[in-house]
Amino acid sequence: MKIALVTDTHFGARNDHDHFNTYFYKFYEDIFFPYLKEHNINTCIHLGDVMDRRKFVSYKTAKDFREQFCETFVTNDINVHMIVGNHDTYFKNTNEVNSLDELIGSRYENIKIYREAETVEFDIPIFFLPWINSTNYNSTLEKMQKTKATVAMGHLEIKGFEMHHGFPSETGMDKSEFNRFDMVMSGHFHKKSDDGHIFYLGTPYQIFWNDDKCPKGFHIFDTETRELERIINPHTIFKKVYYDDSNGQDYNFNQIKDLKDKYVKLIVVNKKDLYMFDKFVDKVLTESKAHDVKIIEDFSDLKAENVKNEIIENAQDTVTLLDSYVDELDVNNLDKNRLKTMLKGLYVEASNMEI
Repeated sequence: MKIALVTDTHFGARNDHDHFNTYFYKFYEDIFFPYLKEHNINTCIHLGDVMDRRKFVSYKTAKDFREQFCETFVTNDINVHMIVGNHDTYFKNTNEVNSLDELIGSRYENIKIYREAETVEFDIPIFFLPWINSTNYNSTLEKMQKTKATVAMGHLEIKGFEMHHGFPSETGMDKSEFNRFDMVMSGHFHKKSDDGHIFYLGTPYQIFWNDDKCPKGFHIFDTETRELERIINPHTIFKKVYYDDSNGQDYNFNQIKDLKDKYVKLIVVNKKDLYMFDKFVDKVLTESKAHDVKIIEDFSDLKAENVKNEIIENAQDTVTLLDSYVDELDVNNLDKNRLKTMLKGLYVEASNMEI
């Protein structure tokens, strides 16, 4: 049996932004549902964070979710199992009140919601692990010890795996707690990673700038062979363009032909020929049909080979400075590791707010 796995769809992300909404559903219309239909896959498991906002869902997001996501499963006769993630819950300490029960409930016969840990029978038993919190922690561990399933799927926070590129989680459960399973697949962390035993599947599409250059998509799980196949989503919404005319390169339409509908960062490394630079910027702004363009000119005094992606966009450089600052603090009884974790979390949150 082959089962489609998708996770962290985050419908309503980026403040219900229409452009992101269109981009998200393009993946389902062009890639996801056509693949399932072509390969006769009639079972799908969603590993949590179906919706983005914990406190509310807008009318528009709810309407699009039902019409373009849920009802397409119905039309194609696909059975769906949705595991509640932390973004789907209203309270942090319980899964009892969640957006999936309110939006779906018993509306669709082929879509089932799981708010508590449960063993579900396919052609093999699979143990479902919805978001673990203070209310269900003990009962979840008890059920884990009793289940006959050797495969688990859930929305888990496990220490040591990357949340985003360069940001390993320093909190959560220890991975040894899942040793009783042969294979564990999870949502929650947006970057795909694994240690050969626990597999974080990652988001199906780009949501934030730190998703740039991280391949996205969904997975097919073969219950017989235990193979996990990744299906790549070719659609992207973020693009970085580097401008450096120090080597005599002629900038023309070739550099802007794939910018349509994208958020673009034009990063100026070297700008020797001001006339050519102005012409190129004009092309990007008027002919590329990019959705949004930001020009970054902070690196004109650096050589191109020294301008690393991490310096411009990712957190390594900033986090290193923060860590160094904390290390140099001379304060009694200060938990420096905890402070570093808090600062990293704030940095990620601030980065994710940027479009």
